[in-house]
Amino acid sequence: MVAQVEWGRFGELVTSESSVAALGLSLRTALASTALCLVLGVPLALALARTRLPGLGVLRALVLLPLVLPPVVSGLALLLTLGRRGLIGQHLELLGVRVGFTTTAVVLAQAFVALPFLVVALEGALRTAGERYEAVAATLGAAPTTVLRRVTLPLVLPGLLSGTVLCFARSLGEFGATLTFAGSLQGVTRTLPLEVYLQRETDPAAAVALSLVLVVVAGVVVGLVHRPAGGPVGGRA
Repeated sequence: MVAQVEWGRFGELVTSESSVAALGLSLRTALASTALCLVLGVPLALALARTRLPGLGVLRALVLLPLVLPPVVSGLALLLTLGRRGLIGQHLELLGVRVGFTTTAVVLAQAFVALPFLVVALEGALRTAGERYEAVAATLGAAPTTVLRRVTLPLVLPGLLSGTVLCFARSLGEFGATLTFAGSLQGVTRTLPLEVYLQRETDPAAAVALSLVLVVVAGVVVGLVHRPAGGPVGGRA
């Protein structure tokens, strides 16, 4: 039987202790993973769009791999790498650093699956903008960091903003990789999508109410990225 939306209990359902904890954790981890994607994704996109180094094809394939992998497989890859008995995780464990099944694991899982969205958006914007303005600035004596800060980033700002918003949305809705790599511990790793999944078995009405919250967030994100009159966030690229 399909659960119905109980509008009279909607406020109660979405403000329960477990729901608020899951929503708060989702927002915090999505913001953290988005920041991590910016730190990693901007240099990656610049390298892919502006350099001619050997091996870039392999790097691009590795960056885009999460787009085609099932999220559960992505989670398993992270677990085999950073879990307690993982390739790197076992050495971290000896140093007293535990990654798997912690809030840090949630952030890493979200960043892993969301990073390609930022890289693709920014690389496309960089290739569309071209290199002529950067070349002019360099011939006028501007340092590389000045060219990046004053010329390159302002030129691709709409693409960067769009990629960032999509990255945040993908992080907020991540489920499979998070469940596999981080588990479902209330207040620690149980994000809103995981809470929806668990509530589906015990309280279908609560699952529907929380799903509507995610739908509203997704609608806002889509509206920000694809404005009817102005195109992508920040105006026209």
